[in-house]
Order: sequence, then C-alpha cells, then structure tokens
Amino acid sequence: MAMPIRIYPLCRWAGRTVSSLSAGHRQEVSLSARRRFISTSTGDNPQFRLNERTAHSSLDLFKKDTGIIYRMLGLDPSQVQDDPERFREWAVVLADKKISSGRHYWEVTVKKSQEFRLGVAEALMSRDECVGTNSSSWVFGYAQRKWFAMTNSKVVPVTLVGKPDRVGILLDYEAGILGLVDTEKPRIIHTLRAQFIAPVCPAFGLWDGELLTHSGLEEPEGL
Repeated sequence: MAMPIRIYPLCRWAGRTVSSLSAGHRQEVSLSARRRFISTSTGDNPQFRLNERTAHSSLDLFKKDTGIIYRMLGLDPSQVQDDPERFREWAVVLADKKISSGRHYWEVTVKKSQEFRLGVAEALMSRDECVGTNSSSWVFGYAQRKWFAMTNSKVVPVTLVGKPDRVGILLDYEAGILGLVDTEKPRIIHTLRAQFIAPVCPAFGLWDGELLTHSGLEEPEGL
C-alpha cells in the first residue's frame, strides 16, 4: 500500500494563509485523440457565465462575465453590495449554471496565476468556507508549483501535468465523477469521485492572475 504523501496547497483568508493536509490515491485514464461534437442546443453542455452575486470582493469579472481577475487589495467589502450569495472571506466565485444531472464539460485558460482552484461546489455551500475545504465542493488546484485534488480538506497530489495554459473539467453527475482533462492529448489526468446529492455549480478560486472560462465546447471522445 502506498504511503500517504503530504503537501501544503495554500488558501488565503483575510490576508492570512491556511494549510490543508491529507493524502490519497491517483488515477489516470488514457483517451483517444478523436473528438466528438456535443451541440449546446441539446442542453447536455450549455454555456454558463460567472455569477457576480457570488464573487468575493477581491475578484473582478470581465469578458461578459466569463473571466475573473484577482485584485490584491480588491474592493472595500463595505462598498460591495451586500448579498447572501457572495463569498465573504475567500476569493471564490460560482457559475450561474446549476447542474443536477447529466454530463458536462468546460475548459479554463490560466493567465499569470500561480494559485487557483477549479471544480464544482454545491449551489448552497457555505459562503464562509473555501472550495475544497468542505464536503460540498470538489476541486483541482495549483499552488507552490504543484497540482492537487481536494475535497473536505483532503488533498491528493496530482502528477503527470505541468503548468498548462488551458485545462478541461469533466463532470458526470450520475456517475459521481469530476475529471481534470489534459486538452492537448486529450486524456483525463486525474479523477475525483463523489456522491452528488444536491445541485452543483462550476466553481473557481483565484489568488493571483486571471482565469477565463470556456463553456459549450466539444467534448473529447471517450472521456
């Protein structure tokens, strides 16, 4: 049995850093390079935008609410419209798409960021917690030049991937699968398994640089 491995991805809260520890097993799935087209009109893979009402005050939305930029100082929280959907302590934003069934695929372009998280979270998760630190969110993250998978503060190192400019996320709600996809091969680099029992939204955490989301895309065949 493989020995546990400890890594220390960071998540910033009100100017502080919090370390998350744990371990797990890796899974890699090789895939065909062929691609199939999924029409967005079927409803299987619709487009989404980022929900400004959920965005922490340090995050600015741009490009018609499909991208986010981290501002080191951010906005004065007292100047941001009070909204119960807004993340109050963590630099997190959710998409406006609630998913409760089906298979969904989207991609994210990473620009000048060395610390971010990508995945899904229950639409009603606590706005006082960070994605990946509870049992209602599942993410892939990058920090300290290392990738990891994370849920409920349990961290699993993800290998066989460097610092790509663009990655894919595959969600199969009924199968309970969230996959990190190498868009160049294409292949699933790592799989998180879960039992989804409530609607989830694409979720993003960002602590520097910017992210741009791409939804309503083709899905690589075989994912």
